[in-house]
Amino acid sequence: MAEITIKDVARECGVGVSTVSRALNDNPDINHKTKEKILQVVQRLGYIPNNSARNLKRVEAKSIAILVKGITNPFFTSMIEVIEEKIEKMGYSMVLHHVESKENEVEVALELIKEKRLQGIIFLGGEFNQSKERLALLSVPYIFSTAGIKPKENEQHTYSILGVDDYAEAKKVTEFLIGLGHKDIAIICTDLSDESVGTLRLNGYKDALSEAKIKVKEELICQLPNDETHDVYRMEHGYNAAKKLIDSGVKFTALFAISDTLAIGASRALREAGIKVPEDVSVIGFDGIDLGDFVAPRLTSLKQPTDEIAAASIDLLFDLIQEKSENKHIVFEGSIIERESTGKRK
Repeated sequence: MAEITIKDVARECGVGVSTVSRALNDNPDINHKTKEKILQVVQRLGYIPNNSARNLKRVEAKSIAILVKGITNPFFTSMIEVIEEKIEKMGYSMVLHHVESKENEVEVALELIKEKRLQGIIFLGGEFNQSKERLALLSVPYIFSTAGIKPKENEQHTYSILGVDDYAEAKKVTEFLIGLGHKDIAIICTDLSDESVGTLRLNGYKDALSEAKIKVKEELICQLPNDETHDVYRMEHGYNAAKKLIDSGVKFTALFAISDTLAIGASRALREAGIKVPEDVSVIGFDGIDLGDFVAPRLTSLKQPTDEIAAASIDLLFDLIQEKSENKHIVFEGSIIERESTGKRK
């Protein structure tokens, strides 16, 4: 009979791995009924947390975990390839783990450390706002990469974080559209529960408009709810969000989607509604994924230097593992790739 894992318990209970972990660790922030249900399933399935006997038999692994929030987003594909190649060159193995939308990646990491005997962790995407107390429990070096950067929050470099300045780059995108003569600029973004990337990009959009003396219109802001099980950055969500904007009757001449996947989905909805891109509405995305160069019209986007971010992330992690470096805060510059989906307002 196969050994019962924490994933089996989570699946049986209909919750995330991090929720099971909190129940087992008697964390006070878990609902009492949920905790009782989990503990009953644990007992019924015979799950043994942190199986010491199994761990003692295992030869110490040389593994690096990559925890990805939004694994369906092609933005992460090239980053994972770069990271995996460098991990293999160093004689380590890569453990790739998908973190669900509502799961806490640190809680997932704490469980993985027990199960996999990790040497280090890279968090791709996700939230940079984490409990200092929970972070302190991570017994291996770790890095937050492309998880949103808010410089003043990490001035003491208590952990390493790498990526573009999402606020500044979103501001750059909005200023680009303003420079083309657009004032009625809609945005598709995540809701306020996304306290890192989504909020930073929304704030960059708002401040760019305000500084240009353009009123921020709430009806032009379409926020996507963070779903319990599905990646919010899916093309279908961009499609549905654009349909919602169109059906509302609100007028806009430009649309900024905070990821390319959302922008591609939105473009499809515009086209189905008989709205021409860019003649009627300019569309711009964020990330600069390769797919944007092959859709029609080709997508204008804020390109992140993904290969450079990925290489710097894994290099720094190994330096931390080998105690060759202290924690660092590295900001990369994005660039607007102007293609066919944007044009001057007529």
